[in-house]
Amino acid sequence: MIKFESVKKIYKGDLMVLDDINLEIQPGEFVSFVGPSGAGKSTLLKLIYAEEMPTEGVVFFDGKPLDSISKRKLPAHRRNIGTVFQDYKLLSQKNAFENVAYALEVSGAPSDEVRENVPQILDIVGLGDKMDKFPYQLSGGERQKVALARALINRPMVIIADEPTGNLDPVSSLEIVKLLLKINELGTTVLLASHDKEVVNKACKRVIRLEKGKIISDDLDCKYKI
Repeated sequence: MIKFESVKKIYKGDLMVLDDINLEIQPGEFVSFVGPSGAGKSTLLKLIYAEEMPTEGVVFFDGKPLDSISKRKLPAHRRNIGTVFQDYKLLSQKNAFENVAYALEVSGAPSDEVRENVPQILDIVGLGDKMDKFPYQLSGGERQKVALARALINRPMVIIADEPTGNLDPVSSLEIVKLLLKINELGTTVLLASHDKEVVNKACKRVIRLEKGKIISDDLDCKYKI
């Protein structure tokens, strides 16, 4: 599904963030990306949803090179990918239902589809009884569940979770990783970037370790150590 061929990413000032990345991710995999701050984890994920483009090399998604996608077709590509971030990125003036619905509405979904699908997704993440709550009325873990529901609402091929437990307590972090595993079991590819060894170990899936922009290990790992 996802393939990196000799990918480099260099920012201004000759800052090498990714260096000769060769990588394949199959449909339905759960892959954790680990490594210290500045290792290149977030940049690698940004290349997949085409927020960034490689300086050298090619990133493929579903068999298509991303550098060939026109700006007009980028939104369609990104609808294949649900994204979850450390800071939730919820709309403060909208309640949980409206935050999730918004992702459907901007893709042109009819109102009856919104009314049917949003409660189903909120039920999946355990927030069916809090659809009318605003972000300030929810705990950090609940906000992240809303963000996860929003990422799922368009039924993407891939979920990208970039430090999704960074602002959460251990109990909430465990709930989020359990949800990611559940989503993966239903067939969705999950890509997780995390500093949290407990989260990575709970997943107990393929772990790719980055240091200074290079992949230094790639294997099944249930005992990741920072």
